[in-house]
Amino acid sequence: MNWHTLASQLFPEGHDIAERENFLSGTGKINGMPVTVIGTTDHTPIGVEIALAQAKAVLQTVRDHPQRPILILIDTQGQRLRHRDEMLGINSYMAHLGKCIDLARRLGHKIIGLVYDQALSGGFITSGLIADACYALPDATIRVMGLPAMARITKVPEATLVELAKSNPVFAPGPENYLRMGGIHGIWRDELADALLDALASADASDRRRELGFTRGGRKCAQPVAQAVRGGQHADPA
Repeated sequence: MNWHTLASQLFPEGHDIAERENFLSGTGKINGMPVTVIGTTDHTPIGVEIALAQAKAVLQTVRDHPQRPILILIDTQGQRLRHRDEMLGINSYMAHLGKCIDLARRLGHKIIGLVYDQALSGGFITSGLIADACYALPDATIRVMGLPAMARITKVPEATLVELAKSNPVFAPGPENYLRMGGIHGIWRDELADALLDALASADASDRRRELGFTRGGRKCAQPVAQAVRGGQHADPA
């Protein structure tokens, strides 16, 4: 789904979202409530310019519109892999974006992420995964690392990883697997405006991903280990 169609369905009361060099920004209105929208399109990689533009939009919202909700629309192939960006310290720019989003959360802004096309690597970590809650459309592509790249890095044969991906969501891309792991809170299949209203109503600043992954059966050890650490007990991952 292209972002124009998406925005119209999310904000039937209207919006002024605009695109400039693959960066989306603007305001949408839903149920009479304004929502700041930032995001990316056309699978663009997150370089220093877009990271700064998103951070600026978040800080402007914090300054000018206290506690206004923020929606992050995600379509990215990850951080931009260029020598220039690495020399400029792309990791610091993306960390700055993450800090700005966290500042907004601490000041009472509800933050929702929506993967509407593609979400890969670091571009997803400092956007959707740092939101109060992240959701996805059914046809979205989500992964941190593709299986061919994972095979090269880990030296595990790709065929072995493909086989593991059939039963273990940690190895498999796609919204259904990230839903099982607790990485996303839900998949929006229709009535996107209603889904956004529900997400805003239920959003809170607590991180429930370990709990969700455990109850959904996709991430079985993180929650028991965390509980054991807090309680000073030995964890039984079985």
